[in-house]
Amino acid sequence: MTDRKKDHIELAFRSQMKDALMDERFNYEPMLSSHPKEDDTTFTFLGKDLQTPIWVSSMTGGTELAGKINQNLARACAEFGMGMGLGSCRSLLNSDENFSDFDVRSIIGDDLPLYANLGICQLEELIQKKKVSKIIGLVGRLRADGLIIHVNPLQEWLQPEGDQIKQSPIESLEYLLEEVDFPIIVKEVGQGMGPESLRALLHLPLQAIEFAAFGGTNFAKIELMRNPDSQTQLFEPLAQIGHSASQMMDWVNEILATDDQVKCKEVIISGGIQNFLDGYYLMEKSNLPAIYGQASVLLKYAKESYEELRAYLESQRKGLQLAKSFLRIRK
Repeated sequence: MTDRKKDHIELAFRSQMKDALMDERFNYEPMLSSHPKEDDTTFTFLGKDLQTPIWVSSMTGGTELAGKINQNLARACAEFGMGMGLGSCRSLLNSDENFSDFDVRSIIGDDLPLYANLGICQLEELIQKKKVSKIIGLVGRLRADGLIIHVNPLQEWLQPEGDQIKQSPIESLEYLLEEVDFPIIVKEVGQGMGPESLRALLHLPLQAIEFAAFGGTNFAKIELMRNPDSQTQLFEPLAQIGHSASQMMDWVNEILATDDQVKCKEVIISGGIQNFLDGYYLMEKSNLPAIYGQASVLLKYAKESYEELRAYLESQRKGLQLAKSFLRIRK
């Protein structure tokens, strides 16, 4: 007790907060709740029961570290009751050489969402070659619940080994939805999507849209960094193009309020989500069922050790519980 009071005195002047540092997204309501208890917080998302509203956004596959990373992430999902999107599974379309890097169903368990992942260019090519059965086989081999299609025109354009998108992604997605009986999620890869793209996606019977908004890992920027060629660097302004998760959330809500053709069921809010307060704010703002996704921060911990990843997720879980108890968003 004496040491604690001494600490308070010594730290009081150093702990002064300026008004400019105040987080104005929330009303703080300390009178209305007790500290959170370790209650069951089960909710349904992607057709399965989850305990923590954090989505492991698609990251990596087919690299030396991918197996360790995906296994750590899947183990964390099993412990915290979360869902997981695999990194691009393109390499598995024609070979099972890297299959073990992605084969995590036995780790995450049967009761949590696990989604395979392919790019829009691979989807377009398989449609043209009348080989959509390869996608069905891939999802089956991974024992995945469904498939994520990532749409990345700027990344493909800037990538030296990139592919060309020959028709609008909406056309390819419409075709795929007619051919498969498992759920589909569509995401960008770090620049988000504007209101008309969101409207077009919301009109499709998708399981979810994942934002992958501007503010997080930006794959257009990654390709520019990979390829310092002076001609490629002329496209650098494209890396500054995009939309934040907050912008996208506002647009989705506006579309829901004015458009009676919405068929998409859920959203995964990702891109620039730095911590549990960012995630909590946008989930509370959403008029569709929502969870939030993280990629780079989870990758940072998952490539080191499971203990570090677990400690990070435990802090986020407790932070979400505190936010739910004492914070109300300012709309």
